[in-house]
Amino acid sequence: MTDEISVTGIECWGHHGVFDFERRDGQTFVVDLVLGVDTAPAAASDDLHDTVDYGSLVAAVKTAVEHDPVDLIETLAQRIAGVCLADAKVAWTRVTVHKPDAPVDATFADVALTITRRAHRD
Repeated sequence: MTDEISVTGIECWGHHGVFDFERRDGQTFVVDLVLGVDTAPAAASDDLHDTVDYGSLVAAVKTAVEHDPVDLIETLAQRIAGVCLADAKVAWTRVTVHKPDAPVDATFADVALTITRRAHRD
């Protein structure tokens, strides 16, 4: 059994997209994370080293979004999941990438993709 740590609404500026103007001008991306973590060791020790340092994780996620443009939010979400799963304390992650300014010819509130990935550890 795992507990869940959530960090939502991480705003980043990225240059992802299939259109030239998206790559050139950039746009806001918003990331929500849910991490499957056993928090019992941290609760017992009251020590940050026994849990996920979400401050450091958010910084790493921002770096992952703000560099190395890709065409698809599917690729970006997978990259972010990899960042989350790099921490051995994370058993699984659910990543949502929001692209609120996506080039869609209609009035809409948001475009979002949510993926769930599990750690594959030996």
